[in-house]
Amino acid sequence: MSSEINPEYLMSTSTFRHNTPVNCIAIIHHRVNYLTIGSIITITKKYVDKVYVILDNYDERIYGITNPLGAEVINAGKTNYATVLNRIKAENDAPVIITLYGDGTHDPGKISELLKNIEEGYDIVIGSSNIDYNSRANEIIMFLNNKKPKNYQKGFIACTYNYFDGLNFDALKIDHGKDFTEAVITHSKNNGKKIKNLYFDEKNFGIFNMYKIGIVVPSYNEELLIGETIRGIPNYVDKIFIIDDCSKDKTPKIIEEMTDPRIVNIRHEVNKGVGAAIVTGYKRALEDEMDIVAIMAGDNQMDPDQLPRLLIPIIEGKADYTKGNRLISKDFRKGMSKWRSFGNFILTMLTKIASGYWGVTDPQNGYTAISRQALEALDLDAIYTYYGYCNDMLVKLNTYGMRTIDIPMPSRYGREKSKIKYSRYIRKVSPMLFRGFLWRLKTKYILLDFNPLVLFYAASMLMVPFGIIFSAYIVIEKILHQPVSQNFPLLAAFITLMGLQFLMFAMLFDMQADKSKTQL
Repeated sequence: MSSEINPEYLMSTSTFRHNTPVNCIAIIHHRVNYLTIGSIITITKKYVDKVYVILDNYDERIYGITNPLGAEVINAGKTNYATVLNRIKAENDAPVIITLYGDGTHDPGKISELLKNIEEGYDIVIGSSNIDYNSRANEIIMFLNNKKPKNYQKGFIACTYNYFDGLNFDALKIDHGKDFTEAVITHSKNNGKKIKNLYFDEKNFGIFNMYKIGIVVPSYNEELLIGETIRGIPNYVDKIFIIDDCSKDKTPKIIEEMTDPRIVNIRHEVNKGVGAAIVTGYKRALEDEMDIVAIMAGDNQMDPDQLPRLLIPIIEGKADYTKGNRLISKDFRKGMSKWRSFGNFILTMLTKIASGYWGVTDPQNGYTAISRQALEALDLDAIYTYYGYCNDMLVKLNTYGMRTIDIPMPSRYGREKSKIKYSRYIRKVSPMLFRGFLWRLKTKYILLDFNPLVLFYAASMLMVPFGIIFSAYIVIEKILHQPVSQNFPLLAAFITLMGLQFLMFAMLFDMQADKSKTQL
């Protein structure tokens, strides 16, 4: 069993066969996870002759898995990564070096594609991803400034041994626990090396195979697009819960003819509304023990390529609920009519106040994902059954302290026709939001805990309407030439302004109470 590295001992010991050159070696490093390392090593060994696993910290579980598989574990401990890499250089004379992460981020089955490009004469080949696993905190700011997040090039590389052997790792100043391939890539770019970037399909990320992922597809008269929607759902999704909400067209027949074994077909014999259809799907997903459940409407508006961006914050434990946001960028709103944009703006403001998620925008965006723990905590039978279900979900999630974040993504409009009539939508949803607002104040700030902001809200809800009504009374009396005390206008202004001030204080305290619930 390996122990922490003694630099003086490194060069005098070697368990590797120097006199027998091998075809390729692999270094599995960074975020090594005992749940995935076994399968990663097994697949990687199909392409290489020697596998090293670098640990930042000692983990007995890793040794128990890797040793039987013939991989060599190096416990870097507090040693500089340069020392570790120098050891590997000294022990090997392989034509090609492969590096990949140990948590399933990189698909070892893609190693053959990296090797193919090395054979074509490249010094270094990078398996790139446009998902950043470390930080998305500034993503919204970038979109506001008309910038796009860069393609992240981390961890998954292949390079020729001559290039790897010629690197001075001590000079690269690689910090302990950092991804050393970033320094290697930067060095390559600065020294004119022949580099090739490969952009792998994000739908095949191995990390998703660690979780049972379900998709709920609410459908009502979607004969035109339901087939296209289902065919686009990625392979890593375990089950597809299609909820036919009493469609009158050919949708039921089309669903019955689908052969995808992941499909769970559920039909409402009476039309109950999209919210009820989603609740039905949520309940079945809980019965089938799904770890994460996403919503993709049957009209193909929701781009499956964006699904990983909803799932990853939940997998990383940074969110309980994620949702799309189409309103953050003008480019993202392409295809959205001005009337629809205005309706979204009104509903956004109403939902911010009702839910207490002041950092959430585009609340009626139905492209969402939720953890099983959050679903289990909710009273699903209390969810609003009309189109405002997503607004109602936010009210309930905030009340119970769930972490919700926005994921910026473009709108996708095509052949589908929106069934939402915004004039009716706002009329129906607004009273629901007001009731939800009062319920949230009572449950969150009185029953579960006490916060004086409820007193400020209560005072404002009494004083502002009274001040406005009192002011209107004074105006009417003046118009009718009736005598009015000179103190009344001053009193009306005082009451109204004090009510508005209480309202501002209440909203400020509400924002502070939930500031951490919408940010990564």
